[in-house]
Amino acid sequence: MAEKRIDKISKNTEVSTTELAAIFGLTARRVQQMAQDGTLTTSRRGRFLLCEAIQQYTDFQAKGRTQSNGDLEKEKLAAETSVKKSNAVIEELKVNELQGSMHRAEDVESITTDLIYTFRGMLLALPGRLAVDTAGMSEPAEVSELIRKEVYTIMDDLTQYQYDSQKYKDRVRERMNWESTERTEDYDTDE
Repeated sequence: MAEKRIDKISKNTEVSTTELAAIFGLTARRVQQMAQDGTLTTSRRGRFLLCEAIQQYTDFQAKGRTQSNGDLEKEKLAAETSVKKSNAVIEELKVNELQGSMHRAEDVESITTDLIYTFRGMLLALPGRLAVDTAGMSEPAEVSELIRKEVYTIMDDLTQYQYDSQKYKDRVRERMNWESTERTEDYDTDE
């Protein structure tokens, strides 16, 4: 097929879908889609007025860039707002933690571990405390009653455990390497 040569381009110069696609650097199918959605207007079936099509395509491109710049600004603003909200939430959580109205899992775990070790110590001391007393007993029922009383005493001590918000506040200050200004005495779980 011989190439058709255009010597002069005028307002009425027509090009085919394939030629317009080559000029825009698109596929012929994309040019057809743009014609179907109204971005480009055809002069007749499969033909476009070259000058008009170029103007419509540049307007389409400029509009797309403007929208994408606006979208980028909106996304940037939304991201900045999200970061600021997140930082505000983090600061609020820190304040709640310092005030003792919220506790980190690691602090709860640490204090619970202390309580368990205290309870463990009481149980481990039980045989030593009872060895002498039970050695002098001859009746198994007496031995059983003495052991039961001691176990109930340990369980009663365990039920006396009270939540102390100051212990948690001190753990927070200790974790953050701050000096405790409110109370500096040592804590035992069997106070």
